[in-house]
Amino acid sequence: MAFTPNFIDTTDTGSGTDYRKDQESAGLGKRIFNSNFWIRLTHWEYWPFYLLYLPVFIYWVGLVLRARSAFFFSAANPTIENGGMLGESKIKILNTIAPELIPETMYFQPGTSKFQLLAVLKKNGVDFPFILKPDIGERGSFVEKIKNEDDLDRYLKQIKIPFLAQEYIDFPIEMGVFYYRYPSNPKGKVSSIVLKQMLNVTGDGKKTIRELILMNPRAKLQLAALEKSLGSDLDEVLANGEERELESIGNHCRGTAFLNGNYLINDQLNEVFDKISKSIEGFYFGRYDLRCSSLEDLYRGTGIKIMELNGAGSEPGHIYHPGTSIWIAYRDIFHHLEVLLKISKENHRLGVPYMTLATGIREIKKLRAYNRLKNA
Repeated sequence: MAFTPNFIDTTDTGSGTDYRKDQESAGLGKRIFNSNFWIRLTHWEYWPFYLLYLPVFIYWVGLVLRARSAFFFSAANPTIENGGMLGESKIKILNTIAPELIPETMYFQPGTSKFQLLAVLKKNGVDFPFILKPDIGERGSFVEKIKNEDDLDRYLKQIKIPFLAQEYIDFPIEMGVFYYRYPSNPKGKVSSIVLKQMLNVTGDGKKTIRELILMNPRAKLQLAALEKSLGSDLDEVLANGEERELESIGNHCRGTAFLNGNYLINDQLNEVFDKISKSIEGFYFGRYDLRCSSLEDLYRGTGIKIMELNGAGSEPGHIYHPGTSIWIAYRDIFHHLEVLLKISKENHRLGVPYMTLATGIREIKKLRAYNRLKNA
């Protein structure tokens, strides 16, 4: 006699079909909940920029009306191009920072040969690996860790805009430190710290890297890019407990987890960044992207290397901590925009002009042309 599972009522001639339909529905539901679409839909940190920033744009219009200038932000940091929004040069900003606080950084024009670049790096004591990035850019676009000459060849074939070569700093802690100071106040403050957790997986001795990626929603969203960068390594099986870093560039758009580090803010840290920031002429508002050797060294103001300093266009990165309410994120964004307005207006009263409408429109057009060339 054939065994019949007791969860199927065979007296109902349609029950087998109903069971199959239930299973199919469950499978469909599982596929939906595991899909990239669902991950993005239910985690606002992955929403498209234009959607996420719609309320911010509305708030921004109010700031413009209060300042009576569409480009009021240009006065926030008088010595940084456009205040640090609309196509500022990274190398020009880095050149305003004390050399001991920044990695060795060199500027190159597109069309530079591999041999020319390597000769300059060797002269400055830089060897593989190193970082290449556009001189003007944002959100990690075209930022790459170059491990060997093959990586370098590929990058030089793609890059069509001026770029930087930067010494790779392997300090264990990478973070973004947001700082601001009102021009009339001798002391500023650190208002946001984001700790960057690089995208990685941990092996179990059974699954391939690809399988581990598919189990991790943050990594799964990066699978297409990881297929290009890792290739056949995706089929490797990691030993139980073995960790593998999948992405070495600390950018949210490339899978890095941004963790709220505001608990690290104290008077000692404020003093460290007061000292650094006041040594940079005309800097009042922005975010340092840096690596440090330890938290103890950070509080001492040693063991710090600043990879970039971003001005008026900076975000307080701690808002992207997984699970943060979108309303708390908007609250913190609005607070920093309010500070930006107040600093800009104060500098304006001290004689710093706002960018004119004609100049602002010209800068926007120039940046758009630059981005078209970069992505061509």
